[in-house]
Amino acid sequence: MIVTVTPNPAVDLTWHVPKIVPGATHRAEAGVARAGGKGLNVARVAHAQGAPVLALATVGGPTGAELAEELVASGVPHELLAVRGATRRSIALVDEDLGDTTVINERGVNPSAEEWAALTEAVVRALGRDGEAEDATDGRGAAAGRRRRRPVLVLSGSLPPGAPEDLLPSLIRAGRKAGAVVIADTSGPALLRAADAGATVLKPNADELAEATGIADPLDGALELLRRGASLILLSQGADGMLAITSDVIVRARLAVPLAGNPTGAGDAAVAACAVLMAEGITEPEAILRRATSWSAAAVLMPLAGEIDPSWTELESELIVEHPAVTALRPPSAPRFASAPPLGRTPDDPRLRP
Repeated sequence: MIVTVTPNPAVDLTWHVPKIVPGATHRAEAGVARAGGKGLNVARVAHAQGAPVLALATVGGPTGAELAEELVASGVPHELLAVRGATRRSIALVDEDLGDTTVINERGVNPSAEEWAALTEAVVRALGRDGEAEDATDGRGAAAGRRRRRPVLVLSGSLPPGAPEDLLPSLIRAGRKAGAVVIADTSGPALLRAADAGATVLKPNADELAEATGIADPLDGALELLRRGASLILLSQGADGMLAITSDVIVRARLAVPLAGNPTGAGDAAVAACAVLMAEGITEPEAILRRATSWSAAAVLMPLAGEIDPSWTELESELIVEHPAVTALRPPSAPRFASAPPLGRTPDDPRLRP
Protein backbone atom coordinates (compact mmCIF):
# COMPACT_ATOMS: atom_id res chain seq x y z
CA MET A 1 0.00 0.00 0.00
CA ILE A 2 0.97 3.60 -0.60
CA VAL A 3 0.32 5.78 2.45
CA THR A 4 0.42 9.49 1.69
CA VAL A 5 0.69 12.15 4.37
CA THR A 6 -0.37 15.73 3.67
CA PRO A 7 0.67 17.77 6.74
CA ASN A 8 -0.72 21.03 5.36
CA PRO A 9 -3.73 20.20 3.13
CA ALA A 10 -5.79 22.81 1.31
CA VAL A 11 -9.02 23.34 -0.51
CA ASP A 12 -7.73 23.92 -4.04
CA LEU A 13 -9.62 26.57 -6.01
CA THR A 14 -8.92 26.72 -9.76
CA TRP A 15 -10.10 29.33 -12.26
CA HIS A 16 -9.33 29.46 -15.98
CA VAL A 17 -9.25 32.92 -17.54
CA PRO A 18 -8.55 33.90 -21.17
CA LYS A 19 -5.65 36.14 -20.16
CA ILE A 20 -4.33 37.52 -16.86
CA VAL A 21 -3.82 41.28 -16.95
CA PRO A 22 -2.22 42.74 -13.79
CA GLY A 23 -4.49 45.23 -12.08
CA ALA A 24 -7.50 44.32 -14.22
CA THR A 25 -10.84 42.68 -13.37
CA HIS A 26 -11.21 39.15 -14.74
CA ARG A 27 -14.37 37.16 -15.43
CA ALA A 28 -14.36 33.38 -15.49
CA GLU A 29 -16.66 30.42 -15.51
CA ALA A 30 -17.42 28.89 -12.12
CA GLY A 31 -14.21 27.69 -10.52
CA VAL A 32 -13.52 24.18 -9.30
CA ALA A 33 -12.95 23.40 -5.62
CA ARG A 34 -11.42 20.13 -4.53
CA ALA A 35 -9.44 18.55 -1.72
CA GLY A 36 -5.82 19.43 -2.35
CA GLY A 37 -2.33 19.49 -1.02
CA LYS A 38 0.54 17.62 -2.59
CA GLY A 39 0.02 14.34 -0.73
CA LEU A 40 -3.66 14.21 -1.67
CA ASN A 41 -2.75 14.87 -5.30
CA VAL A 42 -0.29 11.97 -5.17
CA ALA A 43 -2.99 9.72 -3.73
CA ARG A 44 -5.48 10.74 -6.43
CA VAL A 45 -3.09 9.91 -9.26
CA ALA A 46 -1.95 6.59 -7.77
CA HIS A 47 -5.55 5.57 -6.97
CA ALA A 48 -6.71 6.40 -10.50
CA GLN A 49 -3.96 4.15 -11.86
CA GLY A 50 -5.17 1.22 -9.76
CA ALA A 51 -2.65 1.31 -6.89
CA PRO A 52 -3.86 0.68 -3.32
CA VAL A 53 -3.57 3.93 -1.38
CA LEU A 54 -4.52 5.53 1.91
CA ALA A 55 -4.41 9.32 2.13
CA LEU A 56 -3.81 10.79 5.59
CA ALA A 57 -4.38 14.47 6.30
CA THR A 58 -5.60 16.91 8.93
CA VAL A 59 -8.83 18.92 8.57
CA GLY A 60 -10.35 21.79 10.53
CA GLY A 61 -13.00 24.48 10.31
CA PRO A 62 -15.51 25.09 7.49
CA THR A 63 -12.84 24.66 4.81
CA GLY A 64 -11.88 21.35 6.40
CA ALA A 65 -15.48 20.20 6.14
CA GLU A 66 -15.49 21.21 2.47
CA LEU A 67 -12.27 19.29 1.88
CA ALA A 68 -13.64 16.17 3.61
CA GLU A 69 -16.87 16.24 1.61
CA GLU A 70 -15.06 16.46 -1.72
CA LEU A 71 -12.56 13.76 -0.77
CA VAL A 72 -15.39 11.37 0.12
CA ALA A 73 -16.99 12.06 -3.27
CA SER A 74 -13.68 11.37 -5.04
CA GLY A 75 -13.55 7.79 -3.82
CA VAL A 76 -9.90 8.03 -2.77
CA PRO A 77 -9.40 5.92 0.41
CA HIS A 78 -8.50 8.29 3.23
CA GLU A 79 -8.33 8.98 6.94
CA LEU A 80 -8.76 12.56 8.12
CA LEU A 81 -7.73 13.74 11.57
CA ALA A 82 -9.63 16.65 13.09
CA VAL A 83 -7.62 19.69 14.22
CA ARG A 84 -8.70 23.00 15.71
CA GLY A 85 -7.12 25.26 13.08
CA ALA A 86 -9.01 25.88 9.85
CA THR A 87 -7.78 24.13 6.72
CA ARG A 88 -6.10 26.58 4.33
CA ARG A 89 -6.98 27.42 0.73
CA SER A 90 -4.88 27.42 -2.44
CA ILE A 91 -5.84 29.44 -5.52
CA ALA A 92 -4.67 28.64 -9.05
CA LEU A 93 -5.30 31.11 -11.90
CA VAL A 94 -4.74 29.46 -15.27
CA ASP A 95 -3.90 31.90 -18.07
CA GLU A 96 -5.19 30.18 -21.21
CA ASP A 97 -3.44 32.65 -23.52
CA LEU A 98 0.05 32.09 -22.11
CA GLY A 99 -0.56 28.51 -21.03
CA ASP A 100 0.82 29.10 -17.52
CA THR A 101 -0.57 29.23 -14.01
CA THR A 102 -0.32 31.69 -11.12
CA VAL A 103 -0.73 30.10 -7.68
CA ILE A 104 -1.51 31.76 -4.33
CA ASN A 105 -1.13 29.50 -1.29
CA GLU A 106 -2.32 30.35 2.20
CA ARG A 107 0.28 29.35 4.77
CA GLY A 108 -1.95 27.25 7.02
CA VAL A 109 -2.34 26.93 10.79
CA ASN A 110 0.02 24.79 12.86
CA PRO A 111 -1.74 21.92 14.72
CA SER A 112 -1.03 21.34 18.40
CA ALA A 113 1.53 18.82 19.68
CA GLU A 114 -1.32 16.44 20.52
CA GLU A 115 -2.76 16.75 17.00
CA TRP A 116 0.63 16.08 15.41
CA ALA A 117 1.02 13.04 17.66
CA ALA A 118 -2.34 11.72 16.46
CA LEU A 119 -1.18 12.05 12.85
CA THR A 120 2.02 10.15 13.59
CA GLU A 121 0.03 7.40 15.31
CA ALA A 122 -2.23 7.15 12.26
CA VAL A 123 0.82 6.66 10.03
CA VAL A 124 2.16 3.89 12.25
CA ARG A 125 -1.26 2.17 12.28
CA ALA A 126 -1.63 2.40 8.52
CA LEU A 127 1.81 0.96 7.81
CA GLY A 128 1.24 -1.76 10.40
CA ARG A 129 -2.06 -2.80 8.80
CA ASP A 130 -0.41 -2.81 5.41
CA GLY A 131 2.35 -5.14 6.63
CA GLU A 132 -0.16 -7.54 8.17
CA ALA A 133 -2.17 -7.64 4.95
CA GLU A 134 0.94 -8.34 2.89
CA ASP A 135 2.01 -11.19 5.16
CA ALA A 136 -1.42 -12.80 4.82
CA THR A 137 -1.41 -12.39 1.05
CA ASP A 138 2.07 -13.84 0.75
CA GLY A 139 1.08 -16.90 2.72
CA ARG A 140 -1.89 -17.64 0.48
CA GLY A 141 -0.56 -16.45 -2.84
CA ALA A 142 2.98 -17.81 -3.07
CA ALA A 143 1.95 -20.67 -5.35
CA ALA A 144 0.14 -18.26 -7.64
CA GLY A 145 3.36 -16.29 -8.12
CA ARG A 146 1.92 -13.07 -6.70
CA ARG A 147 4.55 -10.37 -6.20
CA ARG A 148 4.82 -9.01 -2.67
CA ARG A 149 4.08 -5.30 -2.56
CA ARG A 150 6.32 -3.17 -0.39
CA PRO A 151 4.73 -0.41 1.71
CA VAL A 152 5.54 3.11 0.58
CA LEU A 153 5.21 6.21 2.74
CA VAL A 154 4.90 9.50 0.86
CA LEU A 155 5.42 12.75 2.82
CA SER A 156 4.47 15.51 0.48
CA GLY A 157 3.94 19.24 0.65
CA SER A 158 4.69 22.20 2.85
CA LEU A 159 4.60 22.35 6.62
CA PRO A 160 2.53 25.07 8.33
CA PRO A 161 4.46 27.85 10.07
CA GLY A 162 5.61 26.74 13.51
CA ALA A 163 5.51 23.01 12.75
CA PRO A 164 7.95 21.03 14.94
CA GLU A 165 11.38 20.63 13.37
CA ASP A 166 11.34 16.93 14.22
CA LEU A 167 7.95 16.25 12.60
CA LEU A 168 9.23 15.08 9.22
CA PRO A 169 12.22 13.14 10.62
CA SER A 170 9.96 11.35 13.11
CA LEU A 171 7.57 10.31 10.33
CA ILE A 172 10.48 9.13 8.22
CA ARG A 173 11.84 7.09 11.13
CA ALA A 174 8.39 5.57 11.65
CA GLY A 175 8.25 4.61 7.99
CA ARG A 176 11.70 3.08 7.98
CA LYS A 177 10.92 1.13 11.16
CA ALA A 178 7.87 -0.31 9.40
CA GLY A 179 10.03 -1.41 6.47
CA ALA A 180 8.56 1.17 4.08
CA VAL A 181 10.17 3.03 1.23
CA VAL A 182 9.95 6.71 2.22
CA ILE A 183 9.50 9.41 -0.42
CA ALA A 184 9.63 13.06 0.66
CA ASP A 185 8.64 16.02 -1.49
CA THR A 186 9.21 19.16 0.53
CA SER A 187 11.35 22.28 0.54
CA GLY A 188 13.46 24.59 2.68
CA PRO A 189 15.06 23.28 5.88
CA ALA A 190 12.59 20.38 5.89
CA LEU A 191 14.29 19.02 2.76
CA LEU A 192 17.63 18.79 4.58
CA ARG A 193 15.98 17.21 7.63
CA ALA A 194 14.36 14.61 5.40
CA ALA A 195 17.73 13.74 3.89
CA ASP A 196 19.35 13.55 7.33
CA ALA A 197 16.60 11.20 8.51
CA GLY A 198 17.29 8.82 5.63
CA ALA A 199 14.36 9.34 3.27
CA THR A 200 14.74 6.90 0.39
CA VAL A 201 13.74 9.36 -2.34
CA LEU A 202 13.70 13.16 -2.41
CA LYS A 203 12.05 15.15 -5.21
CA PRO A 204 13.07 18.81 -5.18
CA ASN A 205 13.03 21.16 -8.13
CA ALA A 206 16.15 23.12 -9.01
CA ASP A 207 15.13 26.25 -7.08
CA GLU A 208 14.16 24.28 -3.96
CA LEU A 209 17.43 22.38 -4.07
CA ALA A 210 19.54 25.55 -4.32
CA GLU A 211 17.57 27.28 -1.57
CA ALA A 212 17.80 24.34 0.84
CA THR A 213 21.47 23.46 0.33
CA GLY A 214 22.92 26.87 -0.49
CA ILE A 215 24.65 25.20 -3.44
CA ALA A 216 24.24 26.82 -6.86
CA ASP A 217 25.28 23.79 -8.90
CA PRO A 218 22.31 21.37 -9.07
CA LEU A 219 24.52 18.28 -9.29
CA ASP A 220 26.49 19.23 -6.19
CA GLY A 221 23.21 20.07 -4.45
CA ALA A 222 21.87 16.60 -5.23
CA LEU A 223 25.10 15.03 -4.02
CA GLU A 224 24.73 16.89 -0.74
CA LEU A 225 21.33 15.27 -0.20
CA LEU A 226 22.82 11.87 -1.01
CA ARG A 227 25.68 12.50 1.40
CA ARG A 228 23.18 13.32 4.14
CA GLY A 229 21.36 10.00 3.74
CA ALA A 230 18.97 9.92 0.76
CA SER A 231 19.29 7.14 -1.84
CA LEU A 232 17.71 8.66 -4.95
CA ILE A 233 17.16 12.28 -6.00
CA LEU A 234 14.50 13.05 -8.60
CA LEU A 235 15.35 16.58 -9.66
CA SER A 236 12.69 18.48 -11.59
CA GLN A 237 14.06 20.94 -14.14
CA GLY A 238 10.84 22.26 -15.65
CA ALA A 239 10.95 22.40 -19.43
CA ASP A 240 14.36 20.68 -19.36
CA GLY A 241 12.83 17.50 -17.94
CA MET A 242 13.95 15.56 -14.91
CA LEU A 243 17.12 13.98 -13.54
CA ALA A 244 17.51 10.80 -11.50
CA ILE A 245 20.71 10.90 -9.44
CA THR A 246 22.13 8.23 -7.15
CA SER A 247 25.64 7.70 -5.83
CA ASP A 248 26.63 5.99 -9.09
CA VAL A 249 23.97 6.85 -11.71
CA ILE A 250 22.85 9.98 -13.53
CA VAL A 251 19.93 9.76 -15.96
CA ARG A 252 18.06 12.59 -17.66
CA ALA A 253 14.65 12.33 -19.36
CA ARG A 254 12.84 15.04 -21.31
CA LEU A 255 10.45 15.62 -24.16
CA ALA A 256 11.75 17.16 -27.36
CA VAL A 257 9.12 19.91 -27.08
CA PRO A 258 7.85 21.02 -23.65
CA LEU A 259 4.09 20.89 -23.11
CA ALA A 260 1.96 23.92 -22.29
CA GLY A 261 -0.81 23.67 -19.71
CA ASN A 262 -1.32 23.61 -15.95
CA PRO A 263 1.89 22.51 -14.21
CA THR A 264 0.60 22.70 -10.62
CA GLY A 265 0.23 18.92 -10.26
CA ALA A 266 3.21 17.84 -12.36
CA GLY A 267 5.56 17.21 -9.45
CA ASP A 268 2.86 15.31 -7.55
CA ALA A 269 2.30 13.04 -10.55
CA ALA A 270 6.03 12.33 -10.66
CA VAL A 271 5.99 11.36 -6.98
CA ALA A 272 2.96 9.13 -7.59
CA ALA A 273 4.79 7.35 -10.39
CA CYS A 274 7.80 6.72 -8.18
CA ALA A 275 5.58 5.46 -5.35
CA VAL A 276 3.61 3.09 -7.58
CA LEU A 277 6.73 1.52 -9.09
CA MET A 278 8.53 1.20 -5.77
CA ALA A 279 5.46 -0.40 -4.21
CA GLU A 280 5.72 -3.00 -6.98
CA GLY A 281 9.37 -3.63 -6.13
CA ILE A 282 10.80 -1.66 -9.08
CA THR A 283 13.76 0.42 -7.92
CA GLU A 284 15.86 0.87 -11.08
CA PRO A 285 16.47 4.64 -11.45
CA GLU A 286 15.91 4.82 -15.19
CA ALA A 287 12.60 2.95 -15.02
CA ILE A 288 11.41 5.26 -12.25
CA LEU A 289 12.59 8.36 -14.12
CA ARG A 290 10.80 7.36 -17.33
CA ARG A 291 7.50 6.84 -15.55
CA ALA A 292 7.90 9.94 -13.36
CA THR A 293 8.68 12.16 -16.35
CA SER A 294 5.82 10.83 -18.47
CA TRP A 295 3.26 11.14 -15.65
CA SER A 296 4.53 14.62 -14.87
CA ALA A 297 4.11 15.68 -18.49
CA ALA A 298 0.66 14.06 -18.65
CA ALA A 299 -0.39 16.06 -15.58
CA VAL A 300 0.39 19.32 -17.37
CA LEU A 301 -2.26 18.42 -19.96
CA MET A 302 -5.00 18.20 -17.33
CA PRO A 303 -6.98 21.20 -16.04
CA LEU A 304 -6.71 20.16 -12.37
CA ALA A 305 -3.91 18.86 -10.17
CA GLY A 306 -4.21 15.21 -9.14
CA GLU A 307 -4.96 13.87 -12.63
CA ILE A 308 -2.90 12.66 -15.59
CA ASP A 309 -3.84 12.43 -19.24
CA PRO A 310 -4.26 8.89 -20.65
CA SER A 311 -1.65 9.75 -23.27
CA TRP A 312 1.12 9.20 -20.72
CA THR A 313 2.07 5.91 -22.39
CA GLU A 314 2.68 7.71 -25.68
CA LEU A 315 4.58 10.45 -23.89
CA GLU A 316 6.79 7.84 -22.22
CA SER A 317 7.63 6.33 -25.60
CA GLU A 318 8.62 9.79 -26.90
CA LEU A 319 11.03 10.61 -24.07
CA ILE A 320 14.63 11.45 -24.84
CA VAL A 321 16.63 9.55 -22.20
CA GLU A 322 20.30 10.35 -21.73
CA HIS A 323 23.15 9.44 -19.40
CA PRO A 324 24.99 12.77 -19.42
CA ALA A 325 28.52 13.36 -18.26
CA VAL A 326 28.94 15.44 -15.13
CA THR A 327 30.44 18.33 -17.11
CA ALA A 328 27.28 18.52 -19.25
CA LEU A 329 25.23 19.24 -16.13
CA ARG A 330 27.41 21.96 -14.66
CA PRO A 331 26.73 25.56 -15.72
CA PRO A 332 30.17 26.83 -16.81
CA SER A 333 29.87 30.08 -14.85
CA ALA A 334 28.25 28.65 -11.72
CA PRO A 335 30.38 28.25 -8.60
CA ARG A 336 30.67 24.72 -7.30
CA PHE A 337 29.46 25.80 -3.86
CA ALA A 338 27.56 28.94 -2.94
CA SER A 339 27.62 28.61 0.83
CA ALA A 340 28.02 24.93 1.67
CA PRO A 341 31.26 23.12 2.50
CA PRO A 342 32.82 20.47 0.26
CA LEU A 343 30.90 17.22 0.25
CA GLY A 344 33.64 14.73 0.94
CA ARG A 345 32.89 12.99 -2.39
CA THR A 346 34.42 13.03 -5.81
CA PRO A 347 31.63 14.64 -7.85
CA ASP A 348 33.91 15.04 -10.89
CA ASP A 349 33.87 11.27 -11.38
CA PRO A 350 31.37 10.68 -14.21
CA ARG A 351 29.91 7.72 -12.36
CA LEU A 352 29.68 9.63 -9.06
CA ARG A 353 31.16 6.83 -7.00
CA PRO A 354 31.69 7.80 -3.36
